[in-house]
Amino acid sequence: MTRRLLVVTALVEVLTGFALVASPSLPASLLIGASLDAPSMLTLARVTGAAMLSLGLACWLARQDGGSPAGRAVVSAMLLYNVTVVAVLAYASLALGVTAVLLWPAVGGHTALAAWCVVALRPGPLPTGR
Repeated sequence: MTRRLLVVTALVEVLTGFALVASPSLPASLLIGASLDAPSMLTLARVTGAAMLSLGLACWLARQDGGSPAGRAVVSAMLLYNVTVVAVLAYASLALGVTAVLLWPAVGGHTALAAWCVVALRPGPLPTGR
């Protein structure tokens, strides 16, 4: 189960990261309903894309070692990331009035990934003494 989580997360993060690096205005428009006109905003979005590429790479490289301490650390980091993204996007919508086509689907997707991380981090069954 952890392997699938890390593969799915890697694909989502890498695809989103590439989109942000290549053409930040389109994903930003779909996610937050705003264009990124200022050079500083385009730069920040591209840096965010680079960070997402890094997260995707870490997940991809850890996909075979999900049960190891390092693999569990990657899943723990992704749990923190997903919970934070849910909080930021929900706040943007509910408190700031941000609306966009992909905002609530992104909240739902990150909520599902966070829940998957929690399940993956639960300790497995105790070994029997046979």
